[in-house]
Amino acid sequence: METEIIGFGGGCHWCTEAVFQSLKGVVSVAQGYIASNHENSSFSEGVYIDYNPKTVNLQLLINVHLLTHKSTKNHSMRYKYRSAIYTFSQIQRTKVETILVELNKNKGDDYITEVLDIETFKASNEEITNYYYSNPEKPFCKTFINPKLTLLLKYYSDAVDLDKLSHLKLALAL
Repeated sequence: METEIIGFGGGCHWCTEAVFQSLKGVVSVAQGYIASNHENSSFSEGVYIDYNPKTVNLQLLINVHLLTHKSTKNHSMRYKYRSAIYTFSQIQRTKVETILVELNKNKGDDYITEVLDIETFKASNEEITNYYYSNPEKPFCKTFINPKLTLLLKYYSDAVDLDKLSHLKLALAL
């Protein structure tokens, strides 16, 4: 199976990790800290995802990313939670920029999400990886991650691995 890799940042990496782990076609998610170059050289929380483009396409991944974090608003923690899509090649960067331009045409508020070249990735300590799926009952997960996963179920249920989110699917049915 041929896969592709891309990076996303926008909210805490626990949230972003859980969102992408819940999608069909995402082979792996590595959470950590991502730095780009020049003015974006400081580390910000984010994830690398390895995905099968025959199962999940780049457009869907970007749509999910923009839906599940504050992608149109700056806030005081933006230095820690940079709204970004991190690319690994000029071809990938051009594809992402084209998708964002098209999405902005159909949006009332412009996305603040930047398209940045990946420079460095530092993985999180292993004990905090796979946070949601190791701790779904923790208050943080219920308060911050479940609402994002509920959005996935509402807008992209065909792309979601429903077995992973059966606990939320049942809650939504009530």
